[in-house]
Amino acid sequence: MPAIDQSHILIIATDGFEQSELFEPRDRLIAAGAEVTLAAPEKAPIQGMQHDEKGDTITPDIALQEVRIEDYDGLVLPGGVANPDTLRTDAKAVDIVRRFVESGKPVAAICHGPWLLVEAGVVSGRTVTSWPSVRTDLANAGATVVDREVVVDRNLITSRKPDDIPAFVDAFRRAVTAGQAVPA
Repeated sequence: MPAIDQSHILIIATDGFEQSELFEPRDRLIAAGAEVTLAAPEKAPIQGMQHDEKGDTITPDIALQEVRIEDYDGLVLPGGVANPDTLRTDAKAVDIVRRFVESGKPVAAICHGPWLLVEAGVVSGRTVTSWPSVRTDLANAGATVVDREVVVDRNLITSRKPDDIPAFVDAFRRAVTAGQAVPA
């Protein structure tokens, strides 16, 4: 149960991440004093998107192969259509997500990010939210899907869209400092 300014947070992403859903949570967590590490399949720069237009790139700190779950206090999964769609076909990314959820550490997924939760097989019996087009996949995987700004179910924190980022990050911060997710 580290204070947020003593926590180490992992974000995983690849090309096609929604720019605001990676940069805003990352910046808010860094501003609060957290150490934030970005992991991607490779260490090459990854391309952000602002909806359907190319946005900024960012160079990952480490490759997914270097991730050690025990080094982190929480995981953030940004959306964007291509980002989680690509990562859900990456066995290492899916394994990281599954292991984080199983560890009980907070896992926060926004917009299309919950696709990774589906692929990791960790949403059955959980209440979650997401971008509307992902909700059928979540329901088919056994989740109860609701339409709320942020949903906290044990160590899963989910949100729908970029407008939800303030509530999403606040719920994640509370979960990290509590050592587990707590209702928002």
